[in-house]
Amino acid sequence: MTRLYNFCAGPAALPTAVLERAQQEILSYQGKGLSVMEMSHRSKDFVAIAEQAEQDLRDLMNIPDNYKVLFMQGGASSQFTMLPMNMLRGKTAADYINTGDWSKKAIAEAKRYCDVNVAATMEGNNFTSVPTQSELNLNADAAYVHYTPNETIRGVEFDYVPETNGVPLIADYSSSILSEEIDISKYGIVYAGAQKNIGPAGLCIVIVREDLLGQALPETPSMFNYQIFADNGSMYNTPPTYSWYLAGLVFQWLKEQGGVNAIAEINQRKASKLYDFIDSNDFYSNPVDKAYRSTMNVPFILKNADLDKQFLAESEAAGLLNLAGHRSVGGMRASIYNAVPEAAVDALIAFMDKFAQVNK
Repeated sequence: MTRLYNFCAGPAALPTAVLERAQQEILSYQGKGLSVMEMSHRSKDFVAIAEQAEQDLRDLMNIPDNYKVLFMQGGASSQFTMLPMNMLRGKTAADYINTGDWSKKAIAEAKRYCDVNVAATMEGNNFTSVPTQSELNLNADAAYVHYTPNETIRGVEFDYVPETNGVPLIADYSSSILSEEIDISKYGIVYAGAQKNIGPAGLCIVIVREDLLGQALPETPSMFNYQIFADNGSMYNTPPTYSWYLAGLVFQWLKEQGGVNAIAEINQRKASKLYDFIDSNDFYSNPVDKAYRSTMNVPFILKNADLDKQFLAESEAAGLLNLAGHRSVGGMRASIYNAVPEAAVDALIAFMDKFAQVNK
């Protein structure tokens, strides 16, 4: 039987060990006679699951005590609206750095609530790099500065953390959270949709510094207010309990792998292998500036675009799934998140090499 490898950008691959554990417990969690999906979120058993998941995440990311960890619904896109609602704090403007499609969506939502200063945009080079620190035109009176450290669609990644001179920095880490160590203390808020490195879709993690809470716009709905979620342990309403449980299993799995630093070494090795092959074979190319290539999302283009459909059909038949690029840009894209094993990258390279030889 052909071994299957999933390169989907999201919802993405989950660790096999996590899926097997969930399978074992789906009918009866720890012999309780019911599934986690059937538990009250107020029950002792689920509260223990939730608290353990938060503690494991805090351990993995070295989250300081003066930050709240919120488990919210709606994915990262809901945060595009929640951020200005919660973070303007009496100000009227915010800075946004535009490095791709998700940055653009965040900017569009923020414009509903405040004046947006686009501190830099890479639209002119088709989002194939990121601006340097000196290119950022930051507003000293901005309520916050927002950026996307890794753009999933274009495969471009910051190689530094922007300096904001005391203005709270907010980062959408949806496609790179837990893939490498980050210093949370440099940020006012870090948020991430779950469906790439955390768990199934429907859950969003928001890590927010406590001094930034409690200043939401008066018209902010309760379900969009970070302070209310913080005060209620992310259980103001019924949370996405099963997604929270699965996220907790992923955090445990990451600890078993040796933590974030250990998985980061594997991720760097996977990405280096794939980029080195692409660069050494004139049948394929990657459009991103080498200094800013994503470790998680690797887009690549065939020399002859007429072969795209054939490449996708044959790669799927070979057990290499979901390699089509985003519909907005085309081409190919291999997303190699934490749960994608190194063997998957080896199999992809072997297939690409054979395909090139046959079709040159």
